[in-house]
Amino acid sequence: MQAVKMTEVAREYRRLRTAVPLGVLRTRKEYDHAVAVLDAILDEIGEDEKHPLAELAEAISIFVEKYEDEHADFPAANPPAVLKFLMREHGLRQSDLPEVGTQGVVSEVLAGKRELNTWQIRRLAKRFGVSPAVFI
Repeated sequence: MQAVKMTEVAREYRRLRTAVPLGVLRTRKEYDHAVAVLDAILDEIGEDEKHPLAELAEAISIFVEKYEDEHADFPAANPPAVLKFLMREHGLRQSDLPEVGTQGVVSEVLAGKRELNTWQIRRLAKRFGVSPAVFI
């Protein structure tokens, strides 16, 4: 009976893993997918720590953080990815970035629908203590 259950668990895990990056991230492609899924989940749950997906977000964030720790020297990333990374590292939400503008503007920047201007880049670089070049 136990072997049948483990076979079923393995099948269900593989099915879940195709939709949700729930496991060790080995490639940049897997990492990018995990970050996208995590962002979507966080957008869905907002600040509701009791949301049914909150534990899933926490699990995925552990895999994302492990990948980032092991691959600290990423090749040049696009500005939205850099900003997302810095926001995660500092525990910030979109509403915590007056340097960029309203939450709607931040959302557009993170989605790649709007580019950062020089004023925003200067303020973000100062806030995070990084070179403005990381946002270009």
